[in-house]
Amino acid sequence: MLHAGWPEVDAAPGQRAVARCRPTGAAVVLGSAQAATDVDAGRAAAAGLTVARRRSGGGLVLVEPGDPLWLDVWVPASDPLWEPDVLASFDWLGRTWARALETVGLEVDVHRGRMEDPGGWGRRLCFGAVGAGEVVTAAAAGRAQKVVGLSQRRTRAGSWFHGACPLVADPSRLTGVLAGSGETRRQAERWLRATAPGLATLLGTAEDASSLADRLAASFVSALP
Repeated sequence: MLHAGWPEVDAAPGQRAVARCRPTGAAVVLGSAQAATDVDAGRAAAAGLTVARRRSGGGLVLVEPGDPLWLDVWVPASDPLWEPDVLASFDWLGRTWARALETVGLEVDVHRGRMEDPGGWGRRLCFGAVGAGEVVTAAAAGRAQKVVGLSQRRTRAGSWFHGACPLVADPSRLTGVLAGSGETRRQAERWLRATAPGLATLLGTAEDASSLADRLAASFVSALP
C-alpha cells in the first residue's frame, strides 16, 4: 500500500507533497519491470520476507520497520521543479538529500548522468549500482559508496519520487533471497558490504538508528526547495 497513491495527492494533484513511509512488515521489493524470478520465493518465505513490487524502476530493495529511511515526494507537472528530461529530473532531489546528509555529518556527492554499474549487479539490486541523482560518499573519501537510492514513476499529473537511505545495512538479508547459486549470493553480499554499508556505518556512530532517521528526515524537509 505504501507504493500506491496518497489521498492528499488524489485530492490536490496540483500541489507538492512529501511523506515519510513507515513499513509495518519486512519485504523485498522488485522494480516495476524486474523479473520475479530474480527472487527465490522459498528463501524469502523462510526469511520472513514478503515479496512485493513497486511501480517505479530499478532492482531489489529490502524494507523493514525502521530501515531504510524512506521518503517520497510528489511534484505536479505544473511545478517549476518538474523536468521533462527523466535523468535531469533527479538532480534537485539528489541535492536535497545531499544537504540533509551533510547536516548529520556525512560529506557526499550527487551522481549525474547515466547509471554506473561496475559490479554488474544493478539490474538485480538497487544498491548494486548508482543512477542519476543518487547520493554517494564524497570522492575525497576514496571509493564512492552509495548512500541514497532514488526511483521515479510518472503520470500525466506529475512525478512520484521515492528515496531510500539504509541506516544499518545487513546485505545478507537481501542477497540471501536471490535466485541462483550460493556463490552468487555470496558475491552479491560482498559487493553490497563494500559499496552500500548504510548510513550509521559510514558515520561510525553509536546513535540509535531511529534517532538518526528522525534527524535526517527533518533535515530533508528543511532542505526542500
